[in-house]
Amino acid sequence: MTRIWGLFLMVMLLACSNDRSNRNPYLQEIVFRFDLNLNLPLYSPLSNDFNVVYVGSSGVGTRGAFVINVGFDQFRAFEASCPNHAPNDCSTMILNGLVATCPCEDYEYTIVTGQLQNKPQDGNRYYDMLEYRATYNGGVVVISN
Repeated sequence: MTRIWGLFLMVMLLACSNDRSNRNPYLQEIVFRFDLNLNLPLYSPLSNDFNVVYVGSSGVGTRGAFVINVGFDQFRAFEASCPNHAPNDCSTMILNGLVATCPCEDYEYTIVTGQLQNKPQDGNRYYDMLEYRATYNGGVVVISN
């Protein structure tokens, strides 16, 4: 019986992939945790569906994060630095409604899904926004990576 479990464990370990080909080469995946208390005026807009807040606090991602309430107490958080080039003076995206625009190349991303909306058709690889974990519990949204 122990041989079966050993064989099963070996198969499971070998089946795991360490393929990191989907990783964005332009953005570091910084480890952080930040709490947004929805009772505070700064974050209270997140109490309503499809409202977005920019969190530019030091230590939150590379250039901050956009957090959106997508309804039913579900939240999403995305890096505010454009994912299609290395961070620089113009890489912090500008929020206009539910669209984040990179002022460097005018790339547009939807805040609801993080997807690049005006992807050039030049055969190059383009990345969607880097998403962070967002959890909601008791009036507090925790974003982390």
